[in-house]
Amino acid sequence: MTEQHLDVAKLQRRLAEFAAARNWQPFHTPKNLVAALSVEASELVEIFQWLTPEESARVMEDPETAHRVTDEVADVLAYLLQLCEVLGVDPLAALNAKIDRNEHRFPAP
Repeated sequence: MTEQHLDVAKLQRRLAEFAAARNWQPFHTPKNLVAALSVEASELVEIFQWLTPEESARVMEDPETAHRVTDEVADVLAYLLQLCEVLGVDPLAALNAKIDRNEHRFPAP
């Protein structure tokens, strides 16, 4: 699947098909998905944990670290998309609504 043809719904379908082929759906409860999301986000944090702000800004310059960051970002997004699917949340609509609320809460000077 090429990147230009990816969208949230297609990715959610692929994730659901992947889980179904392995009979993992019984384990994909909201509680388990949130826990997995937290673990994966923590693994992403771990990469940056002891870096200075300057080092963190250059993290993608090292191919090995860049690969780790990319993998953890993918894991976080995968669990978030699966959670949204299970709960019936449209992640793009949720984000758009949140930005709207934040624009009202925090008006630009």
